[in-house]
Amino acid sequence: VWIFGYGSLVWRPGFEFTSRKVGFIRGYSRRFWQGDTFHRGSEKMPGRVVTLLEDCGACTWGVAYEVRGEQVAASLQYLNVREAVLGGYDTKFVEFYPQEKDAEEPILALVYIATPQNPSYLGPASEEDIAAQIIVSSGCAGHNIEYLLRLADFMRYFCPQAEDKHLFSIEEALTSILPCLYYTEESLEET
Repeated sequence: VWIFGYGSLVWRPGFEFTSRKVGFIRGYSRRFWQGDTFHRGSEKMPGRVVTLLEDCGACTWGVAYEVRGEQVAASLQYLNVREAVLGGYDTKFVEFYPQEKDAEEPILALVYIATPQNPSYLGPASEEDIAAQIIVSSGCAGHNIEYLLRLADFMRYFCPQAEDKHLFSIEEALTSILPCLYYTEESLEET
């Protein structure tokens, strides 16, 4: 089984896997439209995390993980709690296109998508409003700022050819709100 991650799964899968590939899926845009009251926020101050929005002309970059044998049941059980129970995400199969030049066919991959029907769905907002909400939110997995910055860094370093205007506009809005923002992994872990 292949599992496609496009949010925190790109840097912190949390399950054992056999291999991983950077690549993309078509027909979806990544959006910070899902609320999070556990991992990156609280009931009083929900954080904002990403989901996918159907968008026929778009593609979303991320990482696909191959799980085999005993890894399959363990990873799906873990992700069911992390993404579905705590996150409000549903599952769907999509075609994943590896970044490698010698890749022949797309790979069928499982992806978690938060739909507008789940109770944590926040929907669209301006980049400035999303950034302002991210700045004040923190949960069990850490500060919401870390989530945004790690995702932006992943895209910048592993998928430099990809365009993700929504993600980078929110990052830009965050740095304009906090103009002296300087971060390292160590400083984010301390918050």
